[in-house]
Amino acid sequence: MSSNTTVRTARRRTLRVAAATLIAAAGLSLTACSGSDTAGPKPAAAASSASAGAQGSDAKVDTKAGKATSPSRTQKLVDGSTAEIYELGEQHYRLKIVNDGAELATMEAKEGDAGLDANGMYVVLTAGGEVRSWMGGEHQGPGTFKLATGWTAKVTKVGELHYRAEIFGHEGKVATIEANEKDAGLDANGSSIVLSSGGVISSHK
Repeated sequence: MSSNTTVRTARRRTLRVAAATLIAAAGLSLTACSGSDTAGPKPAAAASSASAGAQGSDAKVDTKAGKATSPSRTQKLVDGSTAEIYELGEQHYRLKIVNDGAELATMEAKEGDAGLDANGMYVVLTAGGEVRSWMGGEHQGPGTFKLATGWTAKVTKVGELHYRAEIFGHEGKVATIEANEKDAGLDANGSSIVLSSGGVISSHK
């Protein structure tokens, strides 16, 4: 074999090796790209699952943040149950009525007094967190009634489960209480008044 033939054969082998190397490299590159694409955008179901997971985490945080703290104080009510008073902010209080570990009712006063007719026990929670409770002294509206305070209440029916009480003192009208689908209350001058959404009014001094 001549030297020229040997050179040509060597060149062909070199070209074949180079071509094989290029093909192998291209195959690796394609495989790598394909793997990258697979790890990138997720199917819609997987994305939804991940999103749901994030929402679940947020929900747990919200639940913890929303849990009621220990009551600021407790107070015995006239029927023997206990009022747990929670201070939520300035002029913002929540009251839970509990008995033997069971929660019977909840009321909230925010920038104003709140009232509750609890089966014949009347409770007023003031915007300052004070609690008054009593039994008896009720009148069924509509009508005009003398209150324990010496004042007069004119109770009118506005609609279904909606009553209004205008409170008159010795010198004219002093307050209006509106109970619209929930009971309402008022603490005025040390006297407490509850008007229920059923039109029952009671007062205590």
